[in-house]
Amino acid sequence: MPAGPVPVSPDAPPLRGPGLLDQVWRDLSFLHWRVDPTRVAPLLPPGVAPDTYDGTSWVGLIPFRLTDARFGSGPVLPYVGSFAETNVRLYGVDATGRRGVVFASLEAQRLAFVLGARAALNIPYTWARMRAGQEGDRYTYASRRRWPGPRGVGGRVEVEVLPDEVHGDPLADFLTARWGLFTRHLGGTWYLPNEHARWPLRRLRLLHLEDTLVAAAGLRGVTDRAPDSALFSAGVRTRFGGPQRVPVD
Repeated sequence: MPAGPVPVSPDAPPLRGPGLLDQVWRDLSFLHWRVDPTRVAPLLPPGVAPDTYDGTSWVGLIPFRLTDARFGSGPVLPYVGSFAETNVRLYGVDATGRRGVVFASLEAQRLAFVLGARAALNIPYTWARMRAGQEGDRYTYASRRRWPGPRGVGGRVEVEVLPDEVHGDPLADFLTARWGLFTRHLGGTWYLPNEHARWPLRRLRLLHLEDTLVAAAGLRGVTDRAPDSALFSAGVRTRFGGPQRVPVD
């Protein structure tokens, strides 16, 4: 069972108040590795501790396509609102029991989106040369960072999606059903909640992995071995709510 206050629910709690940002996440490959919590703790913002499953922390490498981004109920943002993305993420929990993602890095194709996310909430987006493609059940993602450094880090991921669906798997829920993110900003730590439908998940086979993003995030050697979990989702539409202050001792 998960080593936390309660198992992670596959269903999102409803947002309190209006949604501030709406996006669609498509063709996601969730690749995850076990990591010692002592390696993860220094990478988390103040007030956030490593969230663990079976006594270990996890780091995820998740390439996908983000589309149809909009503010609130406004129109979809042209050009800047759709792009390939790859994020490196960790998992944390605060003193109130809120569990969320901590992004170590997020590669994105659109410089304007990168600059806006960094300015608004200090979310560590980086500008990269990227592509994401599909041929049948095979998906390929490639990335090379442009700005800020280290320039050139990135890699290539190729996967094959398998037919078996994933239901009632507590580890899959722990790694994918995350209803908010933590970020450092303006001298404090903030929690940004989000909600979406339950993930449609399938298993995948990793065909090729070339990665330097996880090492650049501070976890060298992790992706030199096969992932401990490999999942795929066709995607969901998601909404983000307003930021909430995280208590820090």
